Amino acid sequence: MSGERRACHQSQCTQVHLNIYTRKKGKTRSMTSNLSPSIFTHLASGQQIEKTVKALHAHGIRVVVCETGEQASKCVLELIPNGATVYDLPSRTLEMIGLSEQIERATRFQSVRVQAAALDHTTKRNKIRKLIAAPDVLVGSVHAVTEAGEVLIASASGSQLSAAACGASKVIWVVGTQKLVGTLEDGLGRIRDYCLPLESERMQRAYGQLSAVSAINKLLTITAEHKPGRITTVLVKQQLGF
Repeated sequence: MSGERRACHQSQCTQVHLNIYTRKKGKTRSMTSNLSPSIFTHLASGQQIEKTVKALHAHGIRVVVCETGEQASKCVLELIPNGATVYDLPSRTLEMIGLSEQIERATRFQSVRVQAAALDHTTKRNKIRKLIAAPDVLVGSVHAVTEAGEVLIASASGSQLSAAACGASKVIWVVGTQKLVGTLEDGLGRIRDYCLPLESERMQRAYGQLSAVSAINKLLTITAEHKPGRITTVLVKQQLGF
């Protein structure tokens, strides 16, 4: 715990506890409504952040709020114990703040990604699967967080979901506040109407094939964490990832 408090101080982050603003209820958007993609890129207001933080805390999820990606990156690194095995999920958010590179080059803990890359992906597939399913620390991002404190992560393969759900001893998510949404329906709409098309475009560029498309085959919704403090969500007041 002392290390976590020091991380927040050194990174100039703010952990929110009190004076939570209760936002007036607005209209709930339907999953079938035609929403402009721009609605999913607007940074959350201070009021929405406070309401979301209160809900996450109530559900056993610790929250740190940072002003910049640089502060968030420092905070995450300071939360990682010495000697831990750390799996950083493929994440545009982590790439944007330089955190993926810092994790993979670190010497005081072990990068699971580096370990897996050194193994033969044909003969050591089972060992790789176990490495990414149960790291000491999982670092990544999510696709949406609701004002009720629900966290949504979509996946085509589901390879990253087991560690987030229960496999990792500690989970750290870095989340730009444009990913905060009002309701669960809004979160599902964000994934389907905004995240999925962008992920398919990324895959097409990466593989050079127009036929390469992503899919929402598996969806993890975390409504609470039974082990308080296992999950830390680092909210960043910048537009990061999609």
